[in-house]
Amino acid sequence: MAKYVLRRLLMMLPVMLGVTFVVFFIISLTPGDPATMILGEGATEEAVQELREEMGLNDPLIVQYFNYVKNLLRGDFGTSYSTGKSVWSDISSRFPNTFVLTISAIVLSVIISIPIGVISATRQYSIFDNVGMVLALVGISMPSFWTGLILIILFSLKLGWFPSGGMDSWLSLILPAFTLAVASMASITRTTRSSMLEVIRQDYISTAKAKGVSRKVVVRKHALKNALIPAITVIGLEFGVLLGGAVLTETVFSWPGIGRLMVTAIQSKDLPMVLGCVLVFALSFSIVNLIIDILYSFIDPRIKANYS
Repeated sequence: MAKYVLRRLLMMLPVMLGVTFVVFFIISLTPGDPATMILGEGATEEAVQELREEMGLNDPLIVQYFNYVKNLLRGDFGTSYSTGKSVWSDISSRFPNTFVLTISAIVLSVIISIPIGVISATRQYSIFDNVGMVLALVGISMPSFWTGLILIILFSLKLGWFPSGGMDSWLSLILPAFTLAVASMASITRTTRSSMLEVIRQDYISTAKAKGVSRKVVVRKHALKNALIPAITVIGLEFGVLLGGAVLTETVFSWPGIGRLMVTAIQSKDLPMVLGCVLVFALSFSIVNLIIDILYSFIDPRIKANYS
């Protein structure tokens, strides 16, 4: 197991390099000059060129990229073009907010979607099953920004139950967390249902029923444990989707997280800040998928034997 974890951690290095390479060149080739944005439109050409030389923007793109990677390997994420502060200090102050939002959304998704998926599978073609699958289809079809705006209009402006934005209290977390969770609820529900349908038709489930084991015990102890493996895979993938979706959700609800920070950085072409945010997203997604792979061994002993 230790060798497997170490190998996966080493595999993250080329992933991080690939992510930084793609994002660096995409942002660098977009219209706009960071030096002009910093100094303002009224700055003289001499001042702009002097700042570009100081920032290294006159070097070839490949040289700029290697300089960035060299500093990154020393733990230096660079300095923000917009704020003049360390990129890492800005990200580290915002990351807990994004983490709380994402974890709340994934927990909410799991608590709601897995029971619905299990009940839909054990009561296939019932009214509950049909309603659950229709709601799942609707949920997966709604864009997060649209869902967020509808929730703000209904629960903030009309009913006044929750704040429309910001992070003033725990009530401010409810609407953005639910908005972020809606699409993942649909995916996890559908995956859990299909996996449960496949498992409950296996011979060992029929054998357990023939021995007189109660229906609840068969579902909880025998069927659900094996059906959770595909669901856990989807949950891990959905965590990455939720991190990406947090960009829009945080913007809609003015949530002070990394997603909103990255949107602001893209608008001002703040390359170091954009790269720092993308690196944190990519690293978080890779670590979560590693944790999901390790969890497999606790659910299925056959996978643990392969690690051994």
